[in-house]
Amino acid sequence: MAGAKETPRQKMIGMMYLVLTALLALQVTSAILEKFVLLNNSLEQSTGSTNRVNQETLDKIRSQVSKTGNRPADAAVLQQADQVRKMSSDMVAELDRLKTQIVEASGGTDEQGNIKNLSEEEKVAQVMVGNNRNGEAYKLQTTLNTFVNNLSKLANAKFAPMAVDGKDDPIAARSPEQRTKDFATLNFAQTPVPAALAVLSQKQADVRRIEGETLDALAARVGAQDVKFDKIMAMLSMESKVVVAGTKFKGEMFLAASSSGIQPRMSLSGGPVRMDNGRGIIEFTAQGGGSYDKNGLARRVLSGSISYNAPDGTVKTVPMQAEYFVAKPTYNIETGTLPPMYLGCENKLSIQSPQLGALWNPSITGAGAQVIQSGERGKVTVVPNSASVRLTISNQGSVLGSEDFRVQRVPRPTIEYLVGGRPATDPRGVPVGSARSLQVRAVADPSFLAAAPNDANFRVTGITVNLARGTRRIFGPVALGPGGGSLGAMAAEMEPGDRISIQVEGVQRRNFRGDISEVPMGNLIQNIALY
Repeated sequence: MAGAKETPRQKMIGMMYLVLTALLALQVTSAILEKFVLLNNSLEQSTGSTNRVNQETLDKIRSQVSKTGNRPADAAVLQQADQVRKMSSDMVAELDRLKTQIVEASGGTDEQGNIKNLSEEEKVAQVMVGNNRNGEAYKLQTTLNTFVNNLSKLANAKFAPMAVDGKDDPIAARSPEQRTKDFATLNFAQTPVPAALAVLSQKQADVRRIEGETLDALAARVGAQDVKFDKIMAMLSMESKVVVAGTKFKGEMFLAASSSGIQPRMSLSGGPVRMDNGRGIIEFTAQGGGSYDKNGLARRVLSGSISYNAPDGTVKTVPMQAEYFVAKPTYNIETGTLPPMYLGCENKLSIQSPQLGALWNPSITGAGAQVIQSGERGKVTVVPNSASVRLTISNQGSVLGSEDFRVQRVPRPTIEYLVGGRPATDPRGVPVGSARSLQVRAVADPSFLAAAPNDANFRVTGITVNLARGTRRIFGPVALGPGGGSLGAMAAEMEPGDRISIQVEGVQRRNFRGDISEVPMGNLIQNIALY
């Protein structure tokens, strides 16, 4: 907003106007009316001072245009500046006419030039508001706001409207009574003469303020096409920001200059470049496109141009080309399950790229497997459903590579027998006196257990035991529950030379999801001798 450029004096005037607006709704005494007279005089003096400053700005524009040889572009700026001065002077003159009309309608002035009837309100309303919205204030509202719009275009800025209704006025909008009033009623109904004059003087001050800001903007354009290098910067161009210990750092140090008087236009690869303080800001995602050489590098060339307006009015364009290389990102697969993967099992992978660092946010998809995301970057669980799996690793839309994995079936467990709490591994068998209990366990393959511990949960579901002597069955069959049980009843019949015949009825496996499946083990019969 233009208000950000106000001088301390202009801010003081604005504060005075806020006080004026607040007092308009009050029944004022003669002492306050005298204060309005002083306020109006102060506003008129400030407007005159600003007018002189604005004239000096116009004179400087005219002088600068003459110094640069009256170039067409600068001459056009001077013509606009003259137009701004004329529009502002016409607007101030119109406001002076209204002030004179109000004073004359209220009874004029005495011999000393003082207003005769300071408290007159009715005549003010007749002139400015009228009987049927036909007063001077309604035309003034349109004229003031048109003036602001015209200068906004010339200054390439957005000035706030000068004549607003109550709902748009920062003070009146706070009052339920005042916010419904239009501009004319708000400022000139039930308003004594000096207060009405102060309102119009404030508008004159605003006119000169906006005129000054517009002239300042036009002054900045005079000579804008001259290429004057007034910004000097020290620059360091490095071959690489990453240097391996023991290798040489290489670069160039130089001075760079730019001009605050020109606004260059830059393009890169056919598209515009974002500008910041006269410099082009280039940022894009490097794409290798799969065309990497044996060293993992892809050569790329940036093509662009910088255009600017030369002092002779022509447009100069400077082409530019720069070579750079895109390095193929690498990644590491960290896992205890590969190779290989196990069919239908939980295979955890951690795929990381130290090169990309914080930019590493991969997307991992699989053919022949379900890929379960963990919520952590690069960490997934792969559940194969075919004999081979191919994982494709991408990062920010760029495919980095594909990896193939072998898939194996889950190995069958080993069946272990414990008689009397001890493994029955002695070729002679077990003593008769220790054969009081039997446990049978399904033990997972060690490599499978290490790779997929959450899938290596086996158990024996049932056991049938017989006591045999020679070719005859002496006792049984005895059915034991999952994992085994007591042989107490059978032990009373045992003699040295007998044998225990054990048949495993079934084996089951629980996977990482908690699902139970039968493990095909065939006909498992184990004979253990007694001595």
